[in-house]
This record gives sequence, C-alpha cells and structure tokens, in this order.
Amino acid sequence: MDLMGFGLLGFAGAQPNLLRVLTAVVAIALGSVGTFAIFYGLNLLVERFPRPWKDRLLPWVYMGPAVLMLTAYLVLPTLQTLYISFFDNRSEKFVGLKNYVFALTNPDMIIAFRNNLLWLVLVSGLSVGLGLIIAVLVDRVKYEAAAKSLIFLPMAISFVGASVIWRFIYAFKPAGSDQIGLLNAVRQTVGLDPLGWLIERDGLLEPLWSGLGVENLTPLPTLLPLNTLALIAIMIWLQTGFCMVLLSAAVKGIPKDVIEAARIDGANEFQIFRRIIIPMIMPTITVVTTTVVVAVLKVFDIVYVMTGGNLDTDVIASRMIKEMFNFRNFGRGSAIATVLLIAVIPVMVTNIRRFTQQEANR
Repeated sequence: MDLMGFGLLGFAGAQPNLLRVLTAVVAIALGSVGTFAIFYGLNLLVERFPRPWKDRLLPWVYMGPAVLMLTAYLVLPTLQTLYISFFDNRSEKFVGLKNYVFALTNPDMIIAFRNNLLWLVLVSGLSVGLGLIIAVLVDRVKYEAAAKSLIFLPMAISFVGASVIWRFIYAFKPAGSDQIGLLNAVRQTVGLDPLGWLIERDGLLEPLWSGLGVENLTPLPTLLPLNTLALIAIMIWLQTGFCMVLLSAAVKGIPKDVIEAARIDGANEFQIFRRIIIPMIMPTITVVTTTVVVAVLKVFDIVYVMTGGNLDTDVIASRMIKEMFNFRNFGRGSAIATVLLIAVIPVMVTNIRRFTQQEANR
C-alpha cells in the first residue's frame, strides 16, 4: 500500500496537467450522474402525491435546484458584498458611505467611468450598427453561409485569446527598428512613424499623422484617448459577429411580400431599410443592444491582458479588481462592485420588460 501511495504521489507530481484533466472529467461525470439521480428521485417522489398536489409540486422539482443554486451563489454573495461595502479595508470598522464617495469622486475612478462610457457608446453602437448592416448585405450575396461564418468566427475566441492576438497586431518598437506589429509594419511601409497604440493616452489626433510632414498643424483635441480606442476595437471585432447572426435571423423573418410591395410602390433600398426593416426588427435590435451593453459594463479581460489598466485604460471592473486584490481594500472593492451592479440592473429590467411584451403580443 505504501509503495502504491508513493507511486500515485509520484505520478501526480510528474503529470499535474493530466491529473487536473482526469479530475475535471470525473467531476463532470459525477455531476451529471448526480443531477440525473436527484431529478429522477424527486420526480418519483412527486408521482406518489395526489393529482392536485403533484401539479403544484412538479414545477418546483425542476425549479427548486436552480433557485437554491441562484440563492447560494448569487443572492447571498451579493448581499455580503453590499454589507462589506459599508466597512473599512479590513471589514472591521463601519465607515458608512465613505467607500461610495471614493467610488464616485476619486480621480482614477472618474477615468474608469469615462472609459466605461466610451466603451458603452462605441461598442454597443458600432457592434449593433455594423452587425445590422452586414446582416442585410450578406442576405443578398451568393455565399451567405461562408460570409457569416467568417464574420462570426471571432466569437469562438475567448476575450483573453483575442487580446493575445491583438497584442501582436498593436506591437510597437521605436522608430528605426523592425516592426513586428501588423499595424506599425503597415505604417512603416507607407512612410509613417510607428505608433504606440497601447501607450498613447493623450486626447490628441496628432500621433496618427506623425511622419507625414504636417507636424506644425494644430492637433485636434479629442476626448477619445488612442489606447482606449485600441482596446474598444477588439470588443467590436468580437461582438459584431454575434449581433450579425441574431439580426440576420430577424431580417429573414420579415415577409418577402412586404419588401416586394414596397419596391412596387417605388421605395428604394435605403427607404426599405429605414422604414421597413428597422421598425420590423426593432424588438430584436433592443434585445441585442441590451445584451451587448451588459457585456460591455462587465468588460475586464481585454483591459487586464492588454494594459493591466495602466496608462489611463482602467474600466470599472478592472478598478474593482485592483482595489480588492492589489490594494487589499475590500470595502472600496465591494462598493465599486455594487456600483457596477446598480448600473447593470436598469439594462436587465429593460430587457426583461421587452421580452415580456414580446411574449404577450404573440
């Protein structure tokens, strides 16, 4: 037995990754079998009750475990976070609303709010807008399936994976060095200076035309820092395919007779798009937009991998992680998490109301 134990320990030490995979497989298998056994057993138990009681209890057989999991892993942690947000960094001394004052007035938090607003407006607007335009256009091409597959492909990549890919695209070396980043290699080829896409945080457009011999022109001020825009572009690249697929399904649901009748009446393609297609798929546009908005409000991975939130690229979620785990200030981190939750709630309520209205109109 001792030899067997030492052998297992040696195997575990030599093959840690294999051991993790085996553990995951066993956990998935046991979890699936256990879940089936729970539902099957509860169903047999409910079948023994009289008919009226069975009809009342059966929905809870399927909803009960989900409600318990939701309560244990969402509701209770949320209440605990709210409680901690009223205490100091060690969760010992009650400080009232001090942490919320910090979350709403600290200069670094103001930058995070500004960046989140930029993410919110640009990602949701451009992702849904591009997705809608592409959905309408690919509906008319011969190789529709292939085109949709290529545009949807980024959705198969995780945020972290996409960030690693775009790090190589944005890679920067000083002028005079061979550029390994795709964008700077292109700029160097056409005679422009390489640009630190993830470094430039000034609200100026001047870096974009650096090397053209027009440096004496007065730079145009803007509130859109280049490094934050570079991060936003990644999210747009990821979300456009998602928006396109859902909106394409909605466009295909429009009766062909309506489109043909509009053409017969003399409407051009732009008028059909603006006056028929958009109004008829507006419920889908609303759902897609709110889904993207929620994803943007919670964005963290891209910022963390690309810049770590440095150079004024922080968003609310990345700032929360810094306060919670880097600075070990649990009160401030919990307050920021609560602010983020409050920001998401109106969007979710709007989405639920829209869904309820759609179901009522069917």
